[in-house]
Amino acid sequence: MKRYSFFYRNGLSLVLTVLFVMAMTGQVITGWHEYNNTRREYHQADISLSKYFSTGHFYQATFENWESEFLQMGVYVLLTVWLRQRGSSESKKVDEKEEVDREPDSSKTDAPWPVRKGGLALALYRNSLSVAFLILFAMSYLLHAWGSLDFYNEEQNLQGKKILSMSQYMHESRFWFESFQNWQSEFVAVISIVVLSIFLRQKGSPESKPVDASYHDTGSS
Repeated sequence: MKRYSFFYRNGLSLVLTVLFVMAMTGQVITGWHEYNNTRREYHQADISLSKYFSTGHFYQATFENWESEFLQMGVYVLLTVWLRQRGSSESKKVDEKEEVDREPDSSKTDAPWPVRKGGLALALYRNSLSVAFLILFAMSYLLHAWGSLDFYNEEQNLQGKKILSMSQYMHESRFWFESFQNWQSEFVAVISIVVLSIFLRQKGSPESKPVDASYHDTGSS
């Protein structure tokens, strides 16, 4: 079997990780400056970059976006189990079963250990991808809520206004506006790839159908 370099075998995750680190670095640095600009408006001293990581401003800005990403992926993974879109590379075929629908074969020697073990381990593993995304969504949701409340109360305190508890803050529009504006952007992105992949192509990408495929062909192969 032909041997490929480590980068060739893992290039997609490596490049995406580098892009993530670059974008995260940009967010942290600009967020830190923005936060200090806000503090100056209230005649407060600047804080250090290391201290910024413990502020509600950082947690809110980070996890309101992560929350929407994990929600999008979790919901999308589940919806594609049952729903179809004729002609889309993102959908299973309309009129036939696919490889992902077959029952797992526990006799395969290279199958993951939950498949070989069976029972509860297999039952959990069968749905582990969607469960993982939904757990990550719940964690990000809580961290977003905490960060948003902390930053809101900091602003309230600087303005001499009332500080809210978490239950009170959940009735404010600010937190839900932060969530919904991100949720809708994620769902419109999914709608875009599902529908555009019916008509448009990208040669070499598994997210696209073959260039010469009919508009009515469903799936990437």
